[in-house]
Amino acid sequence: MNALITGVAGFIGSHLAERLLAEGAQVTGIDCFTDYYPRPLKEANLAGLRRHPRFRFIESTIQAAPLAEILTGTTHVFHLAAQAGVRKSWGRDFQVYTVNNVEATQVLLEACVGQPLERLVYASSSSVYGDNAPLPMRETMHLQPVSPYGVTKLAAELLCYLYYANHGVPAVSLRYFTVYGPRQRPDMAFNRFLRAVVAGQPIALYGDGEQTRDFTFVADAVAATLAAGLRGVPGHVYNIGGGARISLNGVLALIGQVTGRPVTITRESTQKGDMRDTYADTSLARAELGFIPSVSLEQGLAAEYRWLLDTAAGA
Repeated sequence: MNALITGVAGFIGSHLAERLLAEGAQVTGIDCFTDYYPRPLKEANLAGLRRHPRFRFIESTIQAAPLAEILTGTTHVFHLAAQAGVRKSWGRDFQVYTVNNVEATQVLLEACVGQPLERLVYASSSSVYGDNAPLPMRETMHLQPVSPYGVTKLAAELLCYLYYANHGVPAVSLRYFTVYGPRQRPDMAFNRFLRAVVAGQPIALYGDGEQTRDFTFVADAVAATLAAGLRGVPGHVYNIGGGARISLNGVLALIGQVTGRPVTITRESTQKGDMRDTYADTSLARAELGFIPSVSLEQGLAAEYRWLLDTAAGA
């Protein structure tokens, strides 16, 4: 495999790069270090990769990258680059999301036309479903996102399909359900919760805490992504969930058990664009990708907690 990973300095992208290198692949990574969270955190994600002889890094936006040169000889593209975050996608920042999530995907897909790729795997999101989808969420359901972020992720999904249908680009889309684990972005719930507990500070919880999420450990998300690159059916979309649906109140109780520390909560108002519940039907991914999540929520939380402690000790 000669792989291109966009967003390689990010949470999932860096884990995927390490997994591909361990499997013997040649990996080229692109990242433009958007300012959504601090660059030093992304540089830390890249540190081990930069030392690997089969890894090449290019700092660039997708729009400015020499894609024709990069794609020469590439067998697989894993498109993980995106502007993340539901809450920041409103108002004047929306253009940042259209440029990084929609335009960048179209530019990449256009560059892939005519290339002898085996697969292009696009990292989508459970945010495309919205709040009207019955649970568990199935890939064939009506999609009605409730955030601008979700709209841009769905638009990029549709671009992947139309480039498959019209130009034969072998695109596969994965709808990740709340991925967590070591290197998780600092704005994401588990990272915020665990850092607050370690610091002895209260956790800000939006809403009543009874909203539920299907949480997916990063190693399981990476395994699914690699499987999609090898066995995904072009034109298909797959839910990737961890099978660990739980309320946020339940998560906080579990964090207390995992850390052995007291958990103090402050209640904040519900945020616009936050979905009430998510729960993935992963039967299609199981059937076509062989995807079966293997890490329990308790195991995954313990792994993220140990990583945060190690990171703080090494700071």
